[in-house]
Amino acid sequence: MSASIARQGTEVRLAVFRLSRRLRLEKSDGELSDTQFGVLAVLNRFGPHTLSALAERERVTAPSMNRTVNYLQERGYLRRDADAEDRRRSNIVITDAGSAVVRETIAKRDAWLTSRIRKLPADQRAVLVEAAEILGRLATE
Repeated sequence: MSASIARQGTEVRLAVFRLSRRLRLEKSDGELSDTQFGVLAVLNRFGPHTLSALAERERVTAPSMNRTVNYLQERGYLRRDADAEDRRRSNIVITDAGSAVVRETIAKRDAWLTSRIRKLPADQRAVLVEAAEILGRLATE
């Protein structure tokens, strides 16, 4: 029985990986890496971060995050604002252009997935809704 469950786990992992990889292709700025888009998405959702907090959140080194932030700043997707309390520190803030990239990318990904789901029979769509709920619980455990 355990081998069967392990096989099921492998199948779910592979399917989620393939779907995730396919969805990542749908973005409004094809020049951005997944990491760069991830930084924009974090700033868009959670607001300004210091470089070290952003590096910690994304589980990368500060020098690596600095390169990512520099690239995104050069493209006009974010800026560095001096911290009001500690002028030696800066906060990384998403710009309107960066927020637009996040919104447009999410819209493209949702549209791509919706177009595929729409082609499925109702019973399979219902299974997907249930699977999404289960996968969401697995991800938070």
